[in-house]
Amino acid sequence: MSARSLGFDEGRLEQLIRTIEADVGRERYDGAVVLVARRGEIALHEAVGFAERASERKARTDDVFCLFSVTKAFTSAAVLARVDRGEIQLTTPVADVLPEFGVKGKQRVNVGHLLTQRGGLSSELPPIPPDKLGDLDTVAAAVCNQALLSSPGKLVSYSPIGAHAVLAQMVRRLDGGSRSFREILADEIFGPLGMKDTALGLRADLVARRVPIVVRDRSPGLFVPEMLEAINVLVTEESEMPGGGAFATAHDVFRFAEALRRGGELDGARILSPALLDLATQNHTGTEPNHLFDHVREMRGWDEYPAELGLGFFLRGKGIFPMPFGLTASPRTFGGLGAGSTMFWADPQRELVFVCLTSGLLEESRNIERLQQLSDLALSALVD
Repeated sequence: MSARSLGFDEGRLEQLIRTIEADVGRERYDGAVVLVARRGEIALHEAVGFAERASERKARTDDVFCLFSVTKAFTSAAVLARVDRGEIQLTTPVADVLPEFGVKGKQRVNVGHLLTQRGGLSSELPPIPPDKLGDLDTVAAAVCNQALLSSPGKLVSYSPIGAHAVLAQMVRRLDGGSRSFREILADEIFGPLGMKDTALGLRADLVARRVPIVVRDRSPGLFVPEMLEAINVLVTEESEMPGGGAFATAHDVFRFAEALRRGGELDGARILSPALLDLATQNHTGTEPNHLFDHVREMRGWDEYPAELGLGFFLRGKGIFPMPFGLTASPRTFGGLGAGSTMFWADPQRELVFVCLTSGLLEESRNIERLQQLSDLALSALVD
């Protein structure tokens, strides 16, 4: 189907591409692969700029990107699938599944707390050598041995690594421990949804199409540039980083987002129930801000604004504040966001999915501004 037949103004979609081209031309970042779809039909799927500027490797639509924290959406889906099957509940204490977690004041932390980033866990990397960040057993054990920074359910403070490492370890324990978490995602999410170019860890057949991680904007922010670029050498095929170590193409991310938009099913494969997805894509953090961003808000002079978190997903919500999904998205729009570079969202009201994977990472607040602009451009193109 043509973009016009899907309700898009083709000239406005071209403006989205021209904006990215201008950014790449100014060397603000290096490139992007973007995909816009409505009702499951793709209106736009284009690659712009470079996959790797230094080698002049042009971007391609089948490029494979490190998704960073977009990975959390996959991990959250695997956890929610266990809720759907009655193996655990959102109110189940983590220590009921992982007894080793129930120390140092963490006895009351439950599944819902971790999915909504209200578990009180540290936002810092666990105290382990960097080359062990892809070892799920080591990371989960370190997090289990840490004390809480706040009482569970009280503060929203995003945990880049710890919360989803623990959630993934819970899934493995419930599964009996015979499969790796990498295999669970492949068997239960990526395979059924036809996401053939997606893996937790850098699968050998994806290496040639991998987009190297280069931090283009090295101004001070949430993440240390050298730490992000270290993923280029730290992540292997066997690595399991449930909070940030998946690799995928834009088309595969679209298939995942489209399944969620459709209530948990795509092409006859169901990964989640509509009822649980409806609950997962509601605001469960109220007006509480995401305290991980406290210093970024002060640095940029931004007013405090709500975290807008569901059960493993970011939400648009209501109000005018920095919002990567675009200020014109409908309030129930939900999706995932990865460090300085990657994003997907689904707007259920408009039956719209947008995927934007970029090369040449930006500082996080500037990435939010960039994605807000691109999201609103995509939304402005829908005129019917």
